[in-house]
Amino acid sequence: MSTLKPERKKTKAVKASFDGMTLRVLLDDGLQIVVPLRLYPRLSFATKTELRNYRLVAGGEGLHWPDLDEDISVSGLLAKKGSSESPQSFVRWLFSRKEKKMVSKPGVQEIEILKPGSRLTAA
Repeated sequence: MSTLKPERKKTKAVKASFDGMTLRVLLDDGLQIVVPLRLYPRLSFATKTELRNYRLVAGGEGLHWPDLDEDISVSGLLAKKGSSESPQSFVRWLFSRKEKKMVSKPGVQEIEILKPGSRLTAA
């Protein structure tokens, strides 16, 4: 009796999609991996546009989101592993996102014309 496992072809991703708070990864063998986004915090905090902006990397062995600096391997998904990012790293990333949004997307400013002697009202 042999204890060796037969060599299995490496399964590769062909497509990713999002359904609410769920990531779905379609594999080349027809399997579909369904993952709650909460297992990958950066994906949980992403916009729809950022989620759709992914690339298959290493011939489909992984997925990469350049806007989020997130990489997920198919082997990790098959092993049911979530993000291994430390809470401290995630918090730093979250604050850096907030700062970028504040710098790159200033809020709309309204111009008010006040009569002499009138006070600026609080918005």
